[in-house]
Amino acid sequence: MTAAALRILYLADIRFPLERANGIQTMETCHALAARGHYVELVVRPDTHHPARDPFAYYGLPHDERLRIQPAPVQGPAVARRIGYLSFAAGRVMGAGQADVVLTRDLGVASVLVRLPRALRPPIVYESHGYAPEVAAALPDLLSTATPPSARKLRRLAAREARVWRMADGYVTITAGLAADLEARFGSRPQLQVIPDGARIPAAAPAAGDGAPLTGNGVLVAYAGHLYAWKGVDLLLEALALVPGVRGLVVGGHAAESDLGRVQTLATTLGVAERVTFTGLVEPARVADLLRSADILVLPNPRSAISERFTSPLKLFEYMAAGRAIVASDLPAIREILHDEVDALLVPAGDPAALAAAIGRLAADPAARARLGEAAAAAAPAFSWDRRAARLEDLLSAVVSPAR
Repeated sequence: MTAAALRILYLADIRFPLERANGIQTMETCHALAARGHYVELVVRPDTHHPARDPFAYYGLPHDERLRIQPAPVQGPAVARRIGYLSFAAGRVMGAGQADVVLTRDLGVASVLVRLPRALRPPIVYESHGYAPEVAAALPDLLSTATPPSARKLRRLAAREARVWRMADGYVTITAGLAADLEARFGSRPQLQVIPDGARIPAAAPAAGDGAPLTGNGVLVAYAGHLYAWKGVDLLLEALALVPGVRGLVVGGHAAESDLGRVQTLATTLGVAERVTFTGLVEPARVADLLRSADILVLPNPRSAISERFTSPLKLFEYMAAGRAIVASDLPAIREILHDEVDALLVPAGDPAALAAAIGRLAADPAARARLGEAAAAAAPAFSWDRRAARLEDLLSAVVSPAR
């Protein structure tokens, strides 16, 4: 690290550790910043498991004394927990031992903090993962558990977005498309950086067959992540029904949610259940080995407001790091990272026949699989967690310098 060590306060109003991408990305980002020599305090909600789990062990990361994880003392119903976290966060921002800079991906937290008197707080850097009113409006069509937002809620979210864009000292977006969208809405702003997500990069390039062995013969196609319909797992199963010689591996799915049962039922209906293995929820540290067990990795997102411009999926970078051939939906956010026929095959989003054709092509061509996998692995180091932390480090140092 060349920049001076910073005291970074990272605010994440989530139970922790959290098995979802939000928790993984938060922990990996904080750990990578600490590994670069910064002092990071991550303020979260307490774990809901008893006894509480060790986040370092859960995410498969070594302990680093520069990363301190602080559970906020919140309890009661959801509204009380939210108010309690916001109060604790505001007090921590202005309290003794004030940090050099605050980083958060929580729009509500950022909206509260930027209104605190500038003389009483450090610089605030917000990391955006989507334009909140558009995400809220889209979710009811993408998630069965989401309810349509009221007009009042959409106005409130839009006001928060405008306020944070205008008042945050630094601003991060995870895709160039999101940055362009926000600039079109609100105009240009200083200290804006596009910083995509990342993955752990193995020390040596992955070789064919070096993952966890699974029983069965034939080419194995894998997907890892959430099983929500907008993630496209249904499309993958429909595609597998069209390529009978190929097996499937679906990594993920929470037993407490309906999506795992939905896709298992669909696999039975399509007649592919005997060819598809569903792992259910697995700890993040196990995912990389499962991905390396596959021959082809699939990112089948259909078109949506989120997937077209706002998404920087962790699985995309994990796929690249695994060194396997990738088939992905041809969407603007994906094209920021992958290149058709170079390090992936890109197919029309939402088209199971096109997805099946690409899978069938690679299943029949081991040389093409090897070529695409090697190219993806070669491109992956540019998206390591350390590389992401270095980009953040540049922005954080820039917003801190004027205040020092």
